[in-house]
This record gives sequence, structure tokens and C-alpha cells, in this order.
Amino acid sequence: MSDVTISDYDDELEYTGGGLQKTGNWWSAFVIGLAGTILVTGIAPVMVTTLGPASVPITFVITISGWLVCMFLAELAAMMPDRTGGLPMYAAPAYAHRWPRLANHINGFSAWAYWLGWFPVAPLNMILASFYIVDLLHLNSTSGISLLGTPIAWWTIGIAAVGIIALFIPSYRGLRFGAAFATVLAMLSMIPLTFLAISYVFHPSVAHFGQLWPFDHLNGTGFFGGEYGHGWLTIAVAFSFLLTWNVIAMEAAACYIGECRNPHRDAKVAMNLEGGYGAFIYTMIPIAFIVVLGTSALSNSKLADPKTIFIHLGAKVFGASTASTVLDDLIAVMLIIALILSALNAITGTARSLHQMSVDGEFPRWFQKLNTHGVPSRAMVFNVVCSIVVVFAGGAVQIYTFSNVGYLAAFIPVLIGYYLLRRDRPNLKRPFKLPEWMKYVALLVAAMYLMIYFWGGPVYASCKCSEAGKSTLPYYFIGIGVVLSYVLFYWYRKWDDRRRAERGDTSGEAPPPISHSEPSAGGIVAMELSPPPGAPPPGRPEPRAGPGG
Repeated sequence: MSDVTISDYDDELEYTGGGLQKTGNWWSAFVIGLAGTILVTGIAPVMVTTLGPASVPITFVITISGWLVCMFLAELAAMMPDRTGGLPMYAAPAYAHRWPRLANHINGFSAWAYWLGWFPVAPLNMILASFYIVDLLHLNSTSGISLLGTPIAWWTIGIAAVGIIALFIPSYRGLRFGAAFATVLAMLSMIPLTFLAISYVFHPSVAHFGQLWPFDHLNGTGFFGGEYGHGWLTIAVAFSFLLTWNVIAMEAAACYIGECRNPHRDAKVAMNLEGGYGAFIYTMIPIAFIVVLGTSALSNSKLADPKTIFIHLGAKVFGASTASTVLDDLIAVMLIIALILSALNAITGTARSLHQMSVDGEFPRWFQKLNTHGVPSRAMVFNVVCSIVVVFAGGAVQIYTFSNVGYLAAFIPVLIGYYLLRRDRPNLKRPFKLPEWMKYVALLVAAMYLMIYFWGGPVYASCKCSEAGKSTLPYYFIGIGVVLSYVLFYWYRKWDDRRRAERGDTSGEAPPPISHSEPSAGGIVAMELSPPPGAPPPGRPEPRAGPGG
């Protein structure tokens, strides 16, 4: 990796900026991006109670791929410091040089697929949090409804809906306020979670590493043995589909680089720190479960519940009783806070993607509106409404399945786009630059995700090995239907463009593209950025940002 300062750049990259206020820094991006890393609380228990030690190599490989994605995004974000919305918004400029018409659709498709991947995190996590709140407060968990075949209690619906609406408040107040809110949540959840990941170090006698190696399945067969009626490779690819919804979500930090005051520096710091910490926590938590609890205990399917397995881990390390009320309450509070932190990005991050997509001309103009704090409030309202609707789906695996149909699909055009930019446009300004051979690594990761998407997705959705215990394949196709619905929004936007053009209405037009100018002395590249819609004309002072800025 290298930081580029002085070089010959005879190529210019044009793109449209999101026009959001520059109020953040690397910490803002990192701490809100922990929303992806904290998903370890849900995926690690499922993996170890299903595959046992055999889950560790699979989890590690997918986690490392997520770290690599973070590094690719660090380079792309530093090249396009005014793009907002994270991962999907860096794809279009890579294709525009050769295929400008295709680039528009890649941009819209990637952003909409990314939205489908992230926004369900809010309802899913608030459903899980409501379970723990209902248990803590001894509320009625039996009375409810079952609209889509999965029973869900009235209290769960109410708590989840109220929680989602409450998260809209820090989201609405802007990045600065949201980062402060996320920092508090991160300290209260990530510090104890990190401690639990390595807690056995302080009590070595409880750890038995012979339980880990040689990565056998819980039924005693080796890693290369078949299970659930499938060969080892099919099982690995199928569970990788589940993992990619969680493990590679550390990329969420990229959603906020476009709001950093010093994106050239902040991109590399935030993304590498997010990737490194994500690789650590996603590897060490499953290992802690295995070496402390043992494969015999993990055969108990009840430990797939995060609260139950963390209570057993804490009790084993600290010598407490699993019936300890104090331990039970502490673990429940930690998980509730962690789930809330993760849900925050589901509202804020994808709202920025929808905003940028609207500015680019692929989505209705309604999503371009910024509030007094400089954030896309309408897009966040859209996320809140959609999240409350998804609460009624009830089941976690059902939500995983249709959501990841979008999420994983968003990565593939970006990774291929990274390769194209490095191959076709080597003379672009790259403030942060990875080694040249990394462009081939990007293609390799894209190929792996393609295999997981088209092979692993249908296998996992139709396999009884999932936590649902039954096929969730219809939800896989529901996800495909939602992704394809992008076309309807695109058609509406183009119809609206034609209608406005006919009557000469230029209000709400996106700003012209940003382009690199010739490098100035010292290798510093100047940027030409037109003001976003609604900004004051040149020479008039800009309104002071609100307190949430």
C-alpha cells in the first residue's frame, strides 16, 4: 500500500458528488460502520452450532475477503471523495469511460441492491432486541399474529417499530450527532464483546484448543466430509451465502467517507481499521465459543440464540452460574445495545445511497431532499417505513435470504469496476494506492462472490440446515423481484425528466460532474465541485449548519 503525493496524472475522472456537508472524520465513518462488525453477535452462534469447528476456516476466508473489500473501497473513496452512499456508488465511474449507458444502470442497480441488503438489518435487529426486552420485562410473548407463516408477538411488533422510529432521531440530526450517538453505543457493546472474545486468555484452564483442530464437524466427520446431504464444498459455499450478509458488512464505513473533512486520509484510516477489527472479532468470537464450550455443548441447538451462548461463555470463563440473574441481564443489555448500533446504519447508510442515486438521475428526485442538518431525511423516512413493513416477516432466516439477494449482488460490479479502473485508467489520481497486483485479487473476490450468489444462495435457501429448519427459497425469489423493481423507479425518473424538459422546468437538477483538473504544484489535485441542488449561488454566504451538522 502507498500514499501517492507527486506523480504524472494525464487522465481525469468525472463523477457527480452527493453534495453532503463535510462534518465528519475517520472516527465518524469507523464508529457508525461498526454496525456491520457488530453483526457477529448473530452469525457466530449460528455457525458454530451448525458446523462446529468446521465453520472457522469458512468464516475466516469470507472475513478476509471483507477486509480486502474495505481496502479496495479505501482507494476508490479517496479517488472520489465527494461520492456518498458507500460501496455501490463507486461502480458507475469505472464503467462510464467505455460503456456510459451501461454505467447508468450499473449505478442504479448496485445502489438499489445495496439498499435491499442493508435496510432489513434494522427490522431484523430490532426484532431480536425486542425478544430480549420482552424477556427482561416479563412481557407477553405468546399473543401475536402470523402473516407469512412465522409467528410474531404483538409486543415484538410494537417494540421493534418504536425502536426503528426512535433511531430516526439521531439519523435525522446529521453525521456529527449520529457519530456521537454511535460512539456511546459502541463503547457499551464493542468493549465487552471484545473482552469476551479473548476472555479465556485470563483463565487459560477453561480453553481446550484440541476442540478446534482439525476443524471437524459437530458429528465427528472431518472438514472435507459431507453433511446435510451435501458434499463439503457445497456446504461451505451455501453457508458462505449466509456469512456474506454479515461478515463483509464491515464495508459500511464507506457510506460516510463523502462527509469526511479530509477524505484522502480518512478513507484509508477508517476502512483499514474497520476491516482489521472486523477480521479480528469475526475470527475470535467463534474460536472462543468452540475452545471454551466444546463441541459437545455446541450440539445443543438452543445455543444458536446469541444471549444463551454468550451467557454460557461468560459463566464458563468467570465461574458463574448460567442461571445468574446478573450475568443474564448484563449479556441481554449488551446485545440490545449492539443490535441498536447495527440498526442505526441500516437507516442512515442506505439513505445516502438512495440520495446519490437520485442525484445521478436513476431514482426519483424526491430522494434528493436534504434537511437543515445536511442529510437525506426523505430517504431515511423511506427506510423507516420499509423497515416497519419487514418486521411482519418475523423470521430471521427469511429476512437473511431475501436481503442477501440484493446485498451480495451489489459487490460484484464494484469489484469488477475496481479492476477496470486499474487496468484501463492507470494515470488517474489515486491519493491512496494498493499494489498493482491487487486488481487481480479484486477479480478473484468477485468470482468467489458470484459462485456464492448463484450456487450457495439457492442451496442454503432450500436446505433444512438453515436455522429456519425448512426451505426459505420463496424468499430468495422475493429478493430477486425486489431487486428488479429498480426498473420501475428508473422508468418513473426518466418519465419525470422528459415531462420537466417539455415544460422547461430545471429545478431539482443534479449538479454537473466533478472532474480532476491538472495537478498543481506538489502533486495536489484541485477539484471542481458544483453546488448541490438548493445551495446558495456563488458569493452568497452559505446558511450555518444546524447543531447536528
